[in-house]
Amino acid sequence: MSKKQNESIHVLLVEDDPMVQQVNRMFIEKIDGVIVVGVASTGLEGKKQIELLNPDIVLLDIFMPGQDGLSLIQDLRQEKVDVDIIAVTAANDTKTVKALLRYGVIDYIVKPFTFERLKQAFKQYIDVQSQLNQDVPMTQDKLDEVLSTQKKDELKSSADLPKGLHEQTLNQIYNYLSKMKDSKSAEEIGSNVGLARVTARRYLNYLESIGKVEMELTYGAIGRPIQMYRLKGEGR
Repeated sequence: MSKKQNESIHVLLVEDDPMVQQVNRMFIEKIDGVIVVGVASTGLEGKKQIELLNPDIVLLDIFMPGQDGLSLIQDLRQEKVDVDIIAVTAANDTKTVKALLRYGVIDYIVKPFTFERLKQAFKQYIDVQSQLNQDVPMTQDKLDEVLSTQKKDELKSSADLPKGLHEQTLNQIYNYLSKMKDSKSAEEIGSNVGLARVTARRYLNYLESIGKVEMELTYGAIGRPIQMYRLKGEGR
């Protein structure tokens, strides 16, 4: 949604749990340049509030009674409603992640989350919007700059990594994946970045769990399945 520079980002908060709603509102209101313009407890109420308040972005819980967050997103996209969405959910299964990414959510935050994670999501959104709102031609270089900023910030959101994973190694693997033209096995990827296959697979599985990487099975000469990895959307 278009927004002039220096204007606050207007947020609609959709969450059915009153206590979580209150905490999330408190978190959002601590972020510079962001204000909560309304709250809703169901998908149906959220849709009415979007039509009434015209927010820039919705912080949307996925699992709610009545109309859930996913069906609300489907309705909004079908009706071409101009609003951005950050999805919030306790679900971290690949199927849910894929469904939300297909509908164009700008970020996906798994409960329980920290204030820093939410702040990072909104900072990324503000940064990208600021670049898109500049009155300059959208050249390929400019577009690449915007997209690289978004990808870089998305990966930084992984600062709260599972035990045993390290940000520097994660960035190393992610950067290598971004240069790959074809899917590769954990053994190939690990060999090229100087990691053991088992270690590389742990990072690849984590990247898959947060929706950055996709894995597919292929079968070798002896029929044994091999897990092949690539960045989501690459090589197609």
